[in-house]
Amino acid sequence: MKKIAVFASGNGSNFQAILDQIQLGAVKAEIGLVVCDKPQAGVVDRAKSAGIPVFCFVPKEFKTKDEFESEILAALQKHQIDFVILAGYMRLIGSTLLGAYTNKIVNIHPSLLPAFPGKDAIGQAFHAGVKVTGVTVHFVDAGMDTGPIIAQQAIEITNEDTALTIADKIHKVEHALYPKVIGELVSK
Repeated sequence: MKKIAVFASGNGSNFQAILDQIQLGAVKAEIGLVVCDKPQAGVVDRAKSAGIPVFCFVPKEFKTKDEFESEILAALQKHQIDFVILAGYMRLIGSTLLGAYTNKIVNIHPSLLPAFPGKDAIGQAFHAGVKVTGVTVHFVDAGMDTGPIIAQQAIEITNEDTALTIADKIHKVEHALYPKVIGELVSK
């Protein structure tokens, strides 16, 4: 069985969706580690409640990205991690991790890439007035949301939608699509 590490910076709703599908047996993997750059984030509590090891760090306490990524890499190797799953991790992955996990780092983004990359994709879509947005799962490369696309799912935006209702629609799709794609990746 493949071991995954989930990287997150916030509440951890995608982490929870993945964990739920693992516990149901729908995803044949084990979450071996949670990596978080915000020690007070909700995902830390979720992971600890589930008995999953957590590696927290504060980026400002390191001189360089390579320095903290080297510590993350050591933790990933210690826990024998096969895949890195980004789930609301708000940092670009650097060369240290990209080199060690080529084509093994996956991200979920709340838009139909290449549209609306980067931060606040939902707000970007709402303010642009598009009628369709969605969710993209992609491999991570050195760019921001530029890696090869694995899967996408569209959602319709109605005239009644607000940024909040769009976010709710996006989260529902994310919580179904991401565990499904991860399950397919780890079974290969």
